[in-house]
Amino acid sequence: MPRVALNRALSKLGILSRTQATEAIRAGRVRVDGHVVVDPAHLVVPERARLTVDGEPRTRARWRTILIHKPRGVVTTRRDPEGRRTIYDVLGDAGRDVRAVGRLDLASAGLLLLTTDTQLANWITDPANHVARVYLVTVRGEVTAATLSDLPAARATLRKTSARESHVTVELHEGKNRQVRRMFAAAGHEVTRLKRVKLGGLELGALEPGEWREVTRTELRAAFPGARVSEFS
Repeated sequence: MPRVALNRALSKLGILSRTQATEAIRAGRVRVDGHVVVDPAHLVVPERARLTVDGEPRTRARWRTILIHKPRGVVTTRRDPEGRRTIYDVLGDAGRDVRAVGRLDLASAGLLLLTTDTQLANWITDPANHVARVYLVTVRGEVTAATLSDLPAARATLRKTSARESHVTVELHEGKNRQVRRMFAAAGHEVTRLKRVKLGGLELGALEPGEWREVTRTELRAAFPGARVSEFS
């Protein structure tokens, strides 16, 4: 079996994200076969090493993927230094081992995927794979056809417009931070509401804010052709 860096092993096993693993290792919180290891690049065989974090034995997390309707006013990080409510507060115990696939900012709502499958998460967020993201956007002011044609989006469709506000459907193929808000701001329109309704072939559907459901491997293979979905349980 191949050896990999310890921080990657913890991520691969769905125990911690790569960043979390690196921080935990450097802080002396991780033991390998009973010995403290402080080098994130230390090589291990993930399937054979006895790993503990903060003194607790950690094994490969059960494969799970969750689709949640992220409410507005909730941050996507696991912990927030400002004390704001997080997506993991919403999920409770259901969010223990999963990590978010990309992010939605504090003021945005809609479809958020969380998974233990780090390989799948990396594939979805890799810009080279051009995974479609569809948003329903409300902005201040009247949006014209000329404005839409100038937007750096894969597709933008005007649903309704008036002098007060406009409603637009926007499709992007990468998930840059606050991209939708920034491109409308550049066009002179402030985004007042933003909801993601589709990611690849997955749709938000009828889920209300805070509601979530499990997603199967079969759904994911159909939703993201070309992605490798892990088989481990």
